[in-house]
Amino acid sequence: MNRRAASDGTSTSKTAVVAWVLVSVCYFYQYVLRSAPSVMMPQLSDAFGRSALEVASMAGLFYYGYSPFSLVAGAMMDRLGPRRVLPAAAAAVGIGALLFATSNGPVASVGRLLQGAGGVFALVGAISIATKNFPASRAATLIGATQMFGMAGGSAGQFVVGPLIAGGLAWNAFWVGTGIVGLALGVLLLLLLKKEERAPQSGGLAEVMASFAIVFRNPQSILCGLIAGLLFIPTTIFDMIWGVRFLQEAHGFDYGSAVMRSAAVPFGWIFGCPLLGLLSDRLKRRKPVIAGAALVLLVCLIWILYGRPGVFPPYLVGLVAGFASGAAMLPYTVIKEANPPQVGGTATGVINFLNFTFSALLGPVFGWILQGLSGGVHPFGIDVYRTGFRPLLFGVAFAILLTLVLKETGAAARPPASRLIEVQT
Repeated sequence: MNRRAASDGTSTSKTAVVAWVLVSVCYFYQYVLRSAPSVMMPQLSDAFGRSALEVASMAGLFYYGYSPFSLVAGAMMDRLGPRRVLPAAAAAVGIGALLFATSNGPVASVGRLLQGAGGVFALVGAISIATKNFPASRAATLIGATQMFGMAGGSAGQFVVGPLIAGGLAWNAFWVGTGIVGLALGVLLLLLLKKEERAPQSGGLAEVMASFAIVFRNPQSILCGLIAGLLFIPTTIFDMIWGVRFLQEAHGFDYGSAVMRSAAVPFGWIFGCPLLGLLSDRLKRRKPVIAGAALVLLVCLIWILYGRPGVFPPYLVGLVAGFASGAAMLPYTVIKEANPPQVGGTATGVINFLNFTFSALLGPVFGWILQGLSGGVHPFGIDVYRTGFRPLLFGVAFAILLTLVLKETGAAARPPASRLIEVQT
């Protein structure tokens, strides 16, 4: 815990908890918007007059806003603090949702970009609050719990929104409603987040660039971004964009069953993120948990693509895959431990940038691959999906190899003196 928080006592701790929970709720909200398009692809295709591939590309614009603004969010969090940044970011997500509801392609595309650009501030803000106000020994647990909120939103964006759409809720009514929620969250953040006692940092652009240089020049930072990105792609691209269609077209599930099975993956994250973080904190090591969970994820992906449906109970494979892929959040802990504390927000922004650049760049690529393999024939067959998503298997395997190269930053690998300081603070 930082020294100021320690000296302020219980009231400051309660304030920090309230702030962390509130910002994590915003992270839940943006994840609902991130995953919702996957359960309304036919409605969006009809509304925008575009093919499923074009709608998937439009939905993927979220990551084109999310990825670059990760860097902006990290730097602004370090320099200005959560209260000066997060209310406007939440309102931006709400405005983006309202723009997406217009049925106008270019306007909706801008809205999707705005959703991503504003949404990234929630994760960076929640992690910043958690790591600056709580003991370092709980870092992985709290960061995992933050992502738990996000994936709960991702799961809700499928298994809650899917039945609503199937039950007759107009797709644009959903986006108007969530847009209003975003604006309300912005007001709530402005009212409830406490002003920080410290003054904003000064130093101008040169100091910001110096912070980026510290993080980017550290090889550990790059490794963390690569590992997180490779472990995230099966969720962000395969499940949240193509998961429902894959289950319908490759295995013949009806819409409702496909939605529920696809939603099992982010639902598994809800448990995997905090529990894998807790396990890592208990073991005082990061690498064994990352590598072990990634191996489980690899086995699950192989079965999803090549296994026979019906062998395991419904939802089990998706739940286990989601649970295991929660290890993608552990590199967020590693990068903060591998860099100086004064650039903590910047470090979180950098790994988010590296991570979701994968999703931003590769989302359309997978769409083009599937389109090319099918020869333009719809619906896609199972062989098209198997061949098109086979690179995911190589990506997860490569993440395991990179983890072996990563330097251990858990408490068990630190000098005894640094562990003593951690306990005292």
